[in-house]
Amino acid sequence: MSENKQEKRSSHIYRFMHGVATFLIHTITPLTAHDLHNIPEKAPFIIICNHKTFYDPVAIIAAVKNHEISFLSKKEIMKVKLLKWFFTKMHCIPVDRGHTDMAAMRACVKTLREGGVLGIFPEGTRHREGVMEHLEGGASLLTLRSRVPLVPVYITPKFRFFRRMHLYVDKPIAYDDLLEQGVNNETCAALNARITATYAELVKKHG
Repeated sequence: MSENKQEKRSSHIYRFMHGVATFLIHTITPLTAHDLHNIPEKAPFIIICNHKTFYDPVAIIAAVKNHEISFLSKKEIMKVKLLKWFFTKMHCIPVDRGHTDMAAMRACVKTLREGGVLGIFPEGTRHREGVMEHLEGGASLLTLRSRVPLVPVYITPKFRFFRRMHLYVDKPIAYDDLLEQGVNNETCAALNARITATYAELVKKHG
């Protein structure tokens, strides 16, 4: 990635919110991050994470210090002018959940091509029960098309004020063998299955 692209992606608002997130994880929303060495030093790559509360992106922003992450977020938040300004400065990519959103897909591909980092919650919305058991196909499709590392992050337990949470970063999920079969419905489904299996192991190991 060129220096100009790095400067273009850098956001004063994002850096400010990183500071806010860092303050929170040391005070009222304590967080311990584990195995941060599994995060690639250089972008592009995709971070995926289980999703139970609004706090999940905050935890990731605080833990990942060397990259500004473009999270996929629901399209509805962009209808309010002030929120649109804020989330745009935070590099968020609006997506029409439940539909094939080609504009969002193109924005994701562009982010990765420019050396950025995507943050995706493959479950599509917050889930109270189960972890990565019901996945949408966007994360797998983007990964296979872009051929970037797919880094699984697991956050547990569910957010509560003043209760310590833990963020675990697992090794990138391997999928080179799937690329040999092409990018299609079958390989996307196979990668989804690997995501589900990875999180099943994380839940078994960390609760």
